[in-house]
Amino acid sequence: MAFVLVIDDDPVVRSYVSVLLEAYDHSTILSKDGNEGLAAFESNPIDLVITDIVMPGKEGIETIREIRRLDPAVPILAVSGSHTEGRYGGYLELAEALGASATLAKPFTPDQLFAIVNRLLGVTPAAAA
Repeated sequence: MAFVLVIDDDPVVRSYVSVLLEAYDHSTILSKDGNEGLAAFESNPIDLVITDIVMPGKEGIETIREIRRLDPAVPILAVSGSHTEGRYGGYLELAEALGASATLAKPFTPDQLFAIVNRLLGVTPAAAA
């Protein structure tokens, strides 16, 4: 079991990820933006962070950088439905370059989510069943 911080401005995505994770006995803390997520991170034991990139207020890139400053070792999964390409590539590539441990494009399937979550938490597929 792990404590997972889920940061996403979309309540449907937050709920979806939470339900999936809790079905596998993980505990979740849900935050609607980076500011709320950072406060939760600082006041709870967190084993994994899952954060959206494009959010109002403090966006995911800023949130990843701040979490990395607070804890360089915690795994961070960056997710995004935006496929915008900029000077430095897409949002997910930028997130990984700035400290995300892994990335996942929205929409994603439960199997895709769990493959990455298990890898980041060091859980083998047999142990996850």
